[in-house]
Amino acid sequence: MISPIDRYVLASKRPNTQRSYASALKHFEHLLPASTAQVAAYLAAYADTLSPNTLQVRLAALAQRHLAQGFTDPTKDSLIRQVLKGIRVLQPSQETQAELLPLRVLETCIAWLEAEAGQSVEVGDAGRLLRCQRDRALILLGFWRAFRSEELCRMEVPFIEARRDEGMTIFLPWSKADRDNQGRTYSTPALKRLCPVDAYLDWLNTAGIREGPVFRGIDRWGRLSAHALHPYSIGHILRHTLIRSGGEGELYSSHSLRRGFATWASASGWDQKSLMNYVGWRDAKSALRYIEARPDFSSL
Repeated sequence: MISPIDRYVLASKRPNTQRSYASALKHFEHLLPASTAQVAAYLAAYADTLSPNTLQVRLAALAQRHLAQGFTDPTKDSLIRQVLKGIRVLQPSQETQAELLPLRVLETCIAWLEAEAGQSVEVGDAGRLLRCQRDRALILLGFWRAFRSEELCRMEVPFIEARRDEGMTIFLPWSKADRDNQGRTYSTPALKRLCPVDAYLDWLNTAGIREGPVFRGIDRWGRLSAHALHPYSIGHILRHTLIRSGGEGELYSSHSLRRGFATWASASGWDQKSLMNYVGWRDAKSALRYIEARPDFSSL
């Protein structure tokens, strides 16, 4: 049985981080504690097949395990830094980003979902109506709040207050950016069109949800699950909806919503500080990664 101390130590680590580190340690075949030479040899062996960023995660996992066991951290040796630098020189890799979701594509997608919802009411297809209302709320909140997929999946009804024509507040006890687990409240305004507040309330009313997770799975028979969606399913839902509405869904992922909002806000005149505060970015570098720069040469 897990001890109370170990229970809290385990809870302090992000689930995604735990899975990533466990995978990294399994991939590293040497016995621990490892020597600097073994770590350097590992980096050299996988430099052709793993990206520098992935190798960096592997090193972080090794460092964490060594320190947790009271061993000397072999990844801090200058040899490891030199090997990593050489890998980045000889094996450069371009960081890939999700395609941003333009507002016009969002409009087409939501219009299709609303039309589908109307048709499902006419034919009495309750399961189809559930999916349309859920996906509409999921996509609009994901876009206008620039939430990550795991943040959407952690939304809980008791932590949300919403009023039509006014707005809504969403409390998340923790998120990727909230390293100290202090929790943060996010405000979302009511909009005249593509309104996330209306979509959220319509979804709750249709599904009859009064507590627990906001966004849940729906099986093939239209039955609503009591459990939250898995973060990996958000991208699938977005792509499926975009394809059904006539778009090229394979271009997009869940991060497309976040990038789409950041680019829209920047193009709409938001200053960098306002955008960072709204989304929750701590540094400008993080914000700039999500904004699509579009230089204008039309005057030439």
